[in-house]
Amino acid sequence: MKGYKEPGFQDRAAASARAKTSALKKLKAAPKLDPAEVAARVARQQERDAKVAAKRAEKEEARLREREAQAEAKREREKPAAPPKSEAELKAARDARYAARKKRKS
Repeated sequence: MKGYKEPGFQDRAAASARAKTSALKKLKAAPKLDPAEVAARVARQQERDAKVAAKRAEKEEARLREREAQAEAKREREKPAAPPKSEAELKAARDARYAARKKRKS
């Protein structure tokens, strides 16, 4: 009975070459795609690409609107507060409240 013979480099190279030629034959023997089918596939791919581009543009616009809103909110927060009222203005407001309360009671 013969034992197992380790394949040498030449054997492995020959097996690889046979596998490559076999794969190439299968590839060449495969039926060619119909030009109409190829055109349809290209059209579907272009539609998908257009949808993806539209989504990206939409997201970018939303991102820009969000940044603008944040900048506007920051400007509102940093807006200087109204100057403090003088003593005379505070006294006039207090007197007006007092007069309104008196008027309601009578």
